[in-house]
Amino acid sequence: MALSDAAIRSAKPREKPFKLYDGAGLYVLVSPNGSKLWRMKYRLRVADSTAPEIDQSAEEAPRRRGRPAKAGTVKEGLLSFGAYPALGLAAARVERDKVLEQLAIRKDPAREKRREDARKLVSDAATFDAVAAEFIAKREREGLALATLKTYRLFQAKLRPEIGRYPIAEIEPRDLLAALREIEKTGRLETASRCREFAGRVFRYAIATARAERDIAADLRGALTVPVVKGLAAVTDPKRVGEILRAIDAYQGQPSTMMAMKLAPLVFQRPGEVTGMRWDELDLDAAVWRVPAGRKKERRDHMVPLPTQAVEILRTAAEISPGGPFVFPGLISKNRPITTTTLAHGLRRIGVPNDEHVTHGWRKTASTLLNESGKWSADAIERALAHQDASVRGIYNIGAYWDERVRMAQWWADYLEALRDGGMILPFGRIA
Repeated sequence: MALSDAAIRSAKPREKPFKLYDGAGLYVLVSPNGSKLWRMKYRLRVADSTAPEIDQSAEEAPRRRGRPAKAGTVKEGLLSFGAYPALGLAAARVERDKVLEQLAIRKDPAREKRREDARKLVSDAATFDAVAAEFIAKREREGLALATLKTYRLFQAKLRPEIGRYPIAEIEPRDLLAALREIEKTGRLETASRCREFAGRVFRYAIATARAERDIAADLRGALTVPVVKGLAAVTDPKRVGEILRAIDAYQGQPSTMMAMKLAPLVFQRPGEVTGMRWDELDLDAAVWRVPAGRKKERRDHMVPLPTQAVEILRTAAEISPGGPFVFPGLISKNRPITTTTLAHGLRRIGVPNDEHVTHGWRKTASTLLNESGKWSADAIERALAHQDASVRGIYNIGAYWDERVRMAQWWADYLEALRDGGMILPFGRIA
């Protein structure tokens, strides 16, 4: 006879545990302490083609004594569904029916439950934040540029408050959109867009590692406000360049910051490459700086010829170096370099507004004025900027312009020195 809620509720504990049967192996185990737990006993025939057997108790059906056993191996099992009344009668029957469906296709319910528990355990541990950290660590092992890794960690931190603690498989498009909207509210439209791209990479990694079903970031294409792309501010007027260089010379801040600000226009590499410069990257006797692939956006080693003015700055930095690995150490620790933000603040302190010129702008300054000079080939200028041609021609011509780049580096430093000193600026003339 099938159970009812009233019968389960009214069941009183006894000195020994007893069972209240509902049918098809499902029963409530009533313990002496009064707890009522759902259990299901089943039999699975695993060695022949006969149908699985459901355990029948003495209360459910008469014992079938004397009947010969069927051929094949029978496996008995016991499942626990939960406690009554937290798990009601109707819900317990749903769980029982799921088991019966598994038995019908010869799946062991106990094994399936262990697998489901294991999947849930992995899913619960696989939060967006955990998977994002794992993805970043993987890309770091693969040699991704340090600057890009730093950017990835920044995006991870920005998404963490909204979706970081949730299992990645349970995050819906609207959850990610809410996180991106919070970033948009701050006016950082480009950051919001790039955070969506980063989230997409994390979701695709989660799919590849069996922790998500799809990339929900793809559903949000077109949902965000498209930022207006603006070029980085850069001064290209020679007279104004000279004024900024004189202002840098008069800078009264930390020595590391001052020397990095002086070096940046001479070598015109990316700000993060300048601030992160290490002593083991330099050969001052040969006047060469080798920026390793791990610190380059292009993920290739980049050789930078150093003009005499740059070598002088670096030798001065060596004299006051506290002994750490970085040429321009931070104020707190010699084992950490100054940041690109430090250089940006330095320009602000000497009166150069952010919308006029930024540290990265020295690359545009150099590219513009070197090209306008007419003295140097476009290919040599592009190599100096590390804009390497990815074609076969580019691969075989990486060192083809080195001699020209060495001469160009010294000419550029001399030219900047003339601008700084307020010398007469003559029109550029092309080489005959």
